[in-house]
Amino acid sequence: MYQFLKTLKANCLVSAILCVLFGVTLVVWPDISSRVVCTGLGCVLALTGLVDLITFFTRRDGTLLAQLNMLVGIVLFVLGAWIILKPEMLIMVIPVVVGIIIIIHGVHDVMQAVGLWKQNYDKWWVALLLGIATAGFGGLLVYNPFEVVSTMIILIGVLLIFDGISDIWIISRISRTAKAVVETMEALDVDAVDITGKDGK
Repeated sequence: MYQFLKTLKANCLVSAILCVLFGVTLVVWPDISSRVVCTGLGCVLALTGLVDLITFFTRRDGTLLAQLNMLVGIVLFVLGAWIILKPEMLIMVIPVVVGIIIIIHGVHDVMQAVGLWKQNYDKWWVALLLGIATAGFGGLLVYNPFEVVSTMIILIGVLLIFDGISDIWIISRISRTAKAVVETMEALDVDAVDITGKDGK
């Protein structure tokens, strides 16, 4: 269980930070060129996918969640590399692609919320709501009701910031739960030693 919580934390942290940084960049400089947006998006995706893959191969966790993370990592890395190499092919469909990615991230957050629920964390439902909201915002981008490019880019930035911050919140809950698990395990170990010592006497 503790290994599961550590894996969730490792998978989320880098991705969340990258999302927030890239989102802030788009909000502060909404007139940035589409090519730069595409290249930056490709870098974020490739790095996020690489982190997922490295985490999978270093943890050697055979759980379903770990395998899904590996699959997502492969998809994100390949997609990010393709965008970096051919950004011009993405310019016309930026909102749709970013929207789909955010939807996937929202579904991943929902999976993490289920993991927290299984670990008996009392506020797992907050993580669930954040995941659903993230997926919903991704759907808004796919729908793309904004015709003004600068408005669209600002929206993408805001949604990336929301996605990153929600992930950071989930990470903080995972860390707190992991700490509680470790403390409980250590207390059980101490009790077991005490009982063994008494039996020896």
